Amino acid sequence: MEKLAERVSGGSAGGRAEPTDPDPAAEPASGAQTASCSEIRVGPAGWSYPDWAGYVYPSPRPKGFHEATYLAEFFDTIEINTSFYSPLQPGHAHQWLERVAANPRFLFTAKLWQKFTHETFFEAESGTAAALARSSSSKLSRMASGSTGIPSAEDERVVRAGFDVLRNAGKLGAVLLQFPFSFHRTSETTAYLTAVLKRFADYPLAVEVRHASWDDPEIFALLREHHAAFCNIDQPIIGKSLLPREGKSLLPRESKPLLQREDRSMEPLGPQSILPSDSRSPFPGEDPEAPIGYIRLHGRRYDTWFSEDPTIPPHERYNYLYSTEELTPWVERIQSAGEHARKVFAITNNHYLGKGVVNALQLISMLRGVKVNVPEPLRAQYPELEKIASRPPEKPTLFPMGKESKG
Repeated sequence: MEKLAERVSGGSAGGRAEPTDPDPAAEPASGAQTASCSEIRVGPAGWSYPDWAGYVYPSPRPKGFHEATYLAEFFDTIEINTSFYSPLQPGHAHQWLERVAANPRFLFTAKLWQKFTHETFFEAESGTAAALARSSSSKLSRMASGSTGIPSAEDERVVRAGFDVLRNAGKLGAVLLQFPFSFHRTSETTAYLTAVLKRFADYPLAVEVRHASWDDPEIFALLREHHAAFCNIDQPIIGKSLLPREGKSLLPRESKPLLQREDRSMEPLGPQSILPSDSRSPFPGEDPEAPIGYIRLHGRRYDTWFSEDPTIPPHERYNYLYSTEELTPWVERIQSAGEHARKVFAITNNHYLGKGVVNALQLISMLRGVKVNVPEPLRAQYPELEKIASRPPEKPTLFPMGKESKG
């Protein structure tokens, strides 16, 4: 059986990986060399961001440049985000398959259309959804029983049309059902979730919920029954936000989440508030028959995560760069998932200015214990990547690494 570090995907298409220099922060976490039967893929969420120009992507872009082709040189997975806003068009899916064909290990993951997860009966993530949730119970019940036309059979058909192009090519690694914070656990919402799981049961599914009411052994059993993964997430812990599920150790002292009090002030969570491994409530997805494991990192912007200030740009929710110390517990969680699921996907959604790409590369290096191929524009913006870069810079720069020239 191959070693776990040899099964971690990422950077393989972009050149030879080399052992890292001895450095506690860069070495693989404990257990990285243990046996595993899984494949672990790490990559970013999405690829179409204007702010990535000159950070992740070269600027100007060379003729014939495509983002997916470029990223497939460094990663073996990308999460498709456009499928959340509207169903994935089959023509686009065919084109993207061609774009990543040079990397035979590449697998896409894709988010389910928001019509199935974020309709108007789920208020935006503002923490004030209780009244709406109560008034929508009967509507949820009708949806769960199939007695309503929303979402309709036609909605499902157009979703499947795009996903099936990827699946038929063997390139659809997972479909993510991402629900908002306002999606609390009730009998009605549980019934609705079950209905969606049944509706798309022929795909490898992962479920992301963000409210702590879903942290319950009955829900984990429900997901196992439907061979779906419970998405382990890192998010700002405010109020009843779902905490990360633990692998082998608690969060380090310097990266403990904060809890928002009733008066909206913040306090650190104590160790008793962290969700530990528990034989009565096994790590969701820790099932030898589980097809996938799924992990998403959103960043820790407590000041903007639930902000209703219209002057704050939406991207500020994801403007966060994890330190290697903050990533270390997630290396252990990824390893833990990799000991059970056949395929594991770890997705970085802290996308602003390419920060998620930085952290994805660092995770790959930490998991594999190797240096990795790094996009040239990115290393010029983030000097911390020099420690894990497998190649020297393509050309010397007159400016210090990580500084933008003004002019």
